Order: sequence, then C-alpha cells, then structure tokens
Amino acid sequence: MLTSGVSDGQPLLQSFFWPGFLESKYAGVPFRNSGAPVLHLANPEGVTPENRRRELDLVRWMNQRQFAALGDPEIESRIESYEMAFRMQTSVPELTDLNHESPAMLNFYGADPTKPSFARNCLLARRLIEKGVRFVQLYDRGWDSHTNMDLEHRRQCAAADRPIAALIADLKQRGLLDDTLVIWGGEFGRTPVAQISGKTWGRDHHPHGFTMWMAGGGTKPGLTFGNTDDYGYHAVENPVHVHDLHATVLHLLGIDHERLTVRTQGRDYRLTDVAGRVVKPLLA
Repeated sequence: MLTSGVSDGQPLLQSFFWPGFLESKYAGVPFRNSGAPVLHLANPEGVTPENRRRELDLVRWMNQRQFAALGDPEIESRIESYEMAFRMQTSVPELTDLNHESPAMLNFYGADPTKPSFARNCLLARRLIEKGVRFVQLYDRGWDSHTNMDLEHRRQCAAADRPIAALIADLKQRGLLDDTLVIWGGEFGRTPVAQISGKTWGRDHHPHGFTMWMAGGGTKPGLTFGNTDDYGYHAVENPVHVHDLHATVLHLLGIDHERLTVRTQGRDYRLTDVAGRVVKPLLA
C-alpha cells in the first residue's frame, strides 16, 4: 500500500490494508514516505543476514510445533509474515530506489524521486508489478472536499491525471497491461449540488450515482457503461451495484465469486455476500 496526498487526520488509513474477514496473512504492507520504506527493514548493528536466518529457522520450528498442537491458522500467518519480512529485507531497498529510472521516465510520470507524491507512487507501482507483486494499492488522500472544492479538486486532479495516464501507458508498452487489472475509484461520489454557498463551496457524500473505471486485465477498452439522470443524482441506465463490481473484478481475476467463501463468525462469507452478478458487457 502506497499513500500520498494531504492527510485530513482521520484514523481510517490503517483499516484500508487490513484483510477484513480473511486471515491476517493476507493483510497489506504499508510503505512509508520517508526513511526506511518499511519499519525495521534493516538488521540491528552486528546482526548478519546469516544470523537472522538461523533465528527465523528456530522461531519457525517453535511456531510449527505450536500449530501442530493447537491448529490455529493465525500461527501459520505469523510464520509466513516472518518469512516475508526476511525476503523484504533484501528486495525492498532496491525496489524503491528510483535512481535506476531514467530522467525521461521520471519526467513521463512527473515524479521527483526525492519527494513523496502520487506520481512517485505510480512509478513504484509499476516497479512492484514488474517484480510480481500481486496486489498494489495506491491511496491518494485529500479528496474529501466538503469545502473549497474548486481549489482542492484542481490541485488533486493536476497531481493525479498525468501519472495515472503514464502508469497505464507504461504497463501497456511493457506488455504488462493485459494481465494487470487497474481499478480507479473512491469511497463514493459527490452530490450534483453545492453543500456550502460562497467561495468555500463544496459537495457532500453521494452514494446514488458515481463513476469508477477499470483498464487492462481483460476489460473492454473505450467503453462507457451506464448513465445517471439529467441531474447526476441517481444511476438510471445500467446501474452497477458494488456487489456487481466485486463479482466482476473477481471474475477478471479468475475467481467465481459464488464459490469463494471463508468460514468466519459461524458462517461462510463471500465478498459479494448473497448478491452480485458479473457485468459481462465490461469484459473484453
């Protein structure tokens, strides 16, 4: 998970990479914008990689004995998290070093390798995808514009449009877009009317009609699907429920949303709960 933008102080960020009702081994790893990309990435002074490997082997042996006795899947998640951390100690520093990128590529994204930004994170996302990372999330903060929308959205769009276009073009020219699904969206839409009058006008939250888009990964290019009423208030043509979106995304990932269930809190859950349909016109 890569973050950018101005934080509004809401303590929501930590929940965005947690796996919900899945086991904790599926939780995301947040990258930091300054200092070491991941906390505790480097070994303490005097601890060699060989010593760390022996230590982890011992901890793994003890955890495996504990798992054999209790059968708690969280113990297996702990084992896997330690192993991932060890692999990240050698791979992450090189991965996040943008000095290997050409000036032309940095300019293409509009990224300054020394400063945190959405553009820099888009370039890091391409590098993560090249390395085989299966899921990459970019979270750009500052879009919750209840006030000063004219000023705030001009700034946000100027910072986002160029790098996201560069990311898609870069993935395509490297042959990665065909099997990489790019999803762009937010928490929901905005009302078609002003929330506050005067120079500081904004717009409120709006769940009844809003837009998300996808690219690559088996989606049909150049398609606009659905429409709102004349006021932009309700979806009236080809409405897509969030369950339908999830069903379609899982289908594009090769997963049947009706068969993917997880036993938790006494019953089998699925991402689409008891609803959802694959929106076939979106498929290439």
